[in-house]
Amino acid sequence: PQETDIVLGNPSRNRLEVKFREPKRQPIRSLTPYQLAVIRARRMGLIYPYEIIRMLEGKETISGAAFDDLARGVFEEFDLDPASPDQLISVKGRPTGENTAGVVVGLITNFTQKYPEGMTRVWIASDSTKAMGALAEAECRRVIAALDLAESRGLPVEWIPVSSGAKIAMDSGTENLDWTAKALRRIVSFTQDGGEINVIVSGVNVGAQSYWNAEATMLHHTKGVLIMTPSGSMVLTGKKALEYSGSVAAEDERGIGGFDRIMGVNGQAQYFASTFADAYEILMRHYRYTYRLPTEQTVRPWNTSDTRERDIRNSPYLGANEDYATLAEIFDVEKNPDRKKPFAIREVMKAVADNDGGILERWQTMRHAETAVVWDAHIGGHAVSVIGFESRPQVRGGRIPMDGPDTWTGGTLFPQSSKKVARAINAASGNRPVVVLANLSGFDGSPESLRKLQLEHGAEIGRAVVNFEGPIVFVVIGRYHGGAYVVFSKALNPNLTALALEGTYASVIGGAPAAAVVFPREVKARMQRDTRIQEAEKALEGASNVERPQLRDRLDRLKEDIFLEKQGEVASEFDGIHTVHRATEVGSLDAVIAPQELRPAIIDVLDNAAKKNQRSVRAAS
Repeated sequence: PQETDIVLGNPSRNRLEVKFREPKRQPIRSLTPYQLAVIRARRMGLIYPYEIIRMLEGKETISGAAFDDLARGVFEEFDLDPASPDQLISVKGRPTGENTAGVVVGLITNFTQKYPEGMTRVWIASDSTKAMGALAEAECRRVIAALDLAESRGLPVEWIPVSSGAKIAMDSGTENLDWTAKALRRIVSFTQDGGEINVIVSGVNVGAQSYWNAEATMLHHTKGVLIMTPSGSMVLTGKKALEYSGSVAAEDERGIGGFDRIMGVNGQAQYFASTFADAYEILMRHYRYTYRLPTEQTVRPWNTSDTRERDIRNSPYLGANEDYATLAEIFDVEKNPDRKKPFAIREVMKAVADNDGGILERWQTMRHAETAVVWDAHIGGHAVSVIGFESRPQVRGGRIPMDGPDTWTGGTLFPQSSKKVARAINAASGNRPVVVLANLSGFDGSPESLRKLQLEHGAEIGRAVVNFEGPIVFVVIGRYHGGAYVVFSKALNPNLTALALEGTYASVIGGAPAAAVVFPREVKARMQRDTRIQEAEKALEGASNVERPQLRDRLDRLKEDIFLEKQGEVASEFDGIHTVHRATEVGSLDAVIAPQELRPAIIDVLDNAAKKNQRSVRAAS
């Protein structure tokens, strides 16, 4: 037998860790104040901020997670300058855990594959051991000063909040609310000026802190991301206070403002992570596509080994429920002549993106927004935001109103998918190009969609395109009609390049609805001129009273059949006239390209935009 110590631990409240070691013979030592703070945080299911710093510096892992971008890091702590309480100064070398306020502030730098010289961010974390991160003057001053520091250095902000909201105490009151309002105002001005705040919520956030998170990540103009874990929640009022006041609560704070039932399905939280370490991995992947050094004008290119000339038609089609072997069959004139057969847009997006640059999907769990897909990826080494539209119908869950569609129709934008697209374009503006792969017949115009702000959310897409800073590459890969055409028109932004694949369609309205709604008189006139109708009418005129009922029924059926036939003819003629070639001739599109040229054509636009940006920077300097 051998004496062995078995040490059980649960440092981040998501999995049990078991360690075996030799028994220690020395007397048990008293815990240091730092160790006591770590334990107090763990008892609340939280992580002490300085333990997170150790993880970011590569000195310790949380729940066994390890990934390259956090292999090496350096943290420099900042605190308020006693001589100027509105400014931060470095307190590098100060013992850890010496903070006096409920937030810890500093600069964190990680050395990554893309930025070996270092990727620096302003770092803010709540200290749950100090009144559960309650917010008063001390905390708000540091938050405001941290945003000032980020703005002066051109850095993004990284925030790990845990807070019980504005401080409630016998010796302070509404002044704490005023200070949270001052911080709120600074968050608004920082984000409106293009500042980025990325938030990881892995604990309870109440009141003012929840509004801070919302102002930083949820509005149309914000660029930062909100990542939540199963233990994270954002509420205005805690469960006990709600119940005491007679209001409606849930079983706990997660039921009121957690990811699964609230923040994820409505799109306010953009990513879900099963653990805190996974949340940081998602954040580091986000930086791979979005981080820009203050001394550089664009996101640094990815060193891809994927060839520029790769033909996407050779890519295998792995989507379910469709009979395609490769992507070539989607664009084949014989297999899909009218571009109306459904296909999975993610298969096309995956083929266009670099196969070694990674993919990160935003708003994947957003309910009622399934027809729009938003990825961060690399194309030709360029970091881009890729937007695609599902061409196949999506199953609609939950209660379906009488005045709304039974399914989410393919190639159609509904209110929430419109909101998702507008937010994606705004988030990329001034940071990275947007590539849109469009098979889009328009906006849904049902009473339900209009009741749910379809006009507002659709208009937000147009505003996002008008205000977008940087190149937009818009490619018609199927059909492109109606109001959706307007919000992605070249007339909105001179930096928008519009391309179309051969065999696709672009018009005010599709041929079939045009024949049915716009040209019914022409269809009826053609039907009346048809010799079969004229012969049947002559036969009816000369028939006896006994023969008339049978001949009239025959004529009615013949009219129905020939009307549909002529309607199809008019639709085909309309589509034949309003082709992408005509759209190119009138200047609506820049070029029509073959499917095998899709990836090279997009890369050409991105390369030319990057060269143009470099020339303008040299000229300015």
